[in-house]
Amino acid sequence: MDGFLLVDKAGAMTSHDVVAMARKKLDTKKVGHAGTLDPMATGVLVLGVGIATRLLTYITDGKKAYEATINLGSATHTDDKDGDVISTATADQIANMDDQVITNELAKFVGTIKQRPSSVSAIKIDGKSAHARVRAGESVEIPERDVTIDEIVVKEIRHTATAIEVDVSVTCSAGTYIRAIARDLGERLNLGGHLTTLRRTLVSPFTLQDCHPLAQAPLISITEVIEKLFPIRKLDLAQSREITFGRVIEQNQQSGIVAALDSQDNFLALLENKLQGSQVVAAPILVKVSE
Repeated sequence: MDGFLLVDKAGAMTSHDVVAMARKKLDTKKVGHAGTLDPMATGVLVLGVGIATRLLTYITDGKKAYEATINLGSATHTDDKDGDVISTATADQIANMDDQVITNELAKFVGTIKQRPSSVSAIKIDGKSAHARVRAGESVEIPERDVTIDEIVVKEIRHTATAIEVDVSVTCSAGTYIRAIARDLGERLNLGGHLTTLRRTLVSPFTLQDCHPLAQAPLISITEVIEKLFPIRKLDLAQSREITFGRVIEQNQQSGIVAALDSQDNFLALLENKLQGSQVVAAPILVKVSE
C-alpha cells in the first residue's frame, strides 16, 4: 500500500497522534508525515504511506503558509497559549501601542532573517527533542538559523484592556517558527508576545482545499502527487526493466530529479543524471520495489 493522505489536522493532537491514527486506519506501520504541527495548530498535514514515506523529504522542504493570531501583552515559556506566562505588559503600555508601529515592526521580519526557534519544539538536541528537554526541567537555547519569510499580511488588529490581538497570514520557508515571530515581535515592542491560534494553509504544493479530516481523507496515488513535485519521464518496457533492477538508462532531458513512470503511468523511480565514465546517464536514486 503506497500513497499520500492530505489531512486537515484538528487541534489538541500531535502530528504523531495523526500518524498513529492513520496506521490504524490503513492497517500498516509504514506511515510518516511531512512537517510537524504543534498540538494547538490545525491545517495541512501531509502523510506518506509505504514508499511514499521516502518522498516526504521533497515535500517537507517546500514553502509553507499560515494564518495566525498573535497576542501582544504577555509572553509564555512556550511562545504560545499553552505555556506558562513569564512576563506581562502594563495596561498603559498596551493602551499606548499604535497599530502602525505594530504593522511596521512586522514588516521588518520579511526577507531572509536569523530566527531562534522556540525552545519547546521538535528540534533534536543530542538525539532528544527540545520540548522533551524543557519538560524535563532543562534550560534549552537553540541557536539561530536562517529562514526566509516571503510575506506577512496584517489582516486585523484588535485592542482589549489586557492585550492586543493581531491576525496575520504568513508565507515562509520550511523551518520557520510562527511562534518565534510572535515572541520576537513582543520583545521588539516591549510588550511580550505569544501565539494563540495557528492554522497551516499550505505545504507546497498542497493547500487546505486539498485536505480532509483524517477519517474522510482518501489515499491518493503516488502518480497523482509526483506530477506536482517533479518533471515526469515516461519509460518504455525495456527502460522500466533496467530501472527496476537498479541499472542506469539514457540521460534525462531535464536537469535535477525526474520522476519515472512506466507505460501504465505507475510510479517506478526517481532518476537523476550523473557522469558514468565519459557518459552522462540517468541513475535511479529511489526505486519502487515491485510487490
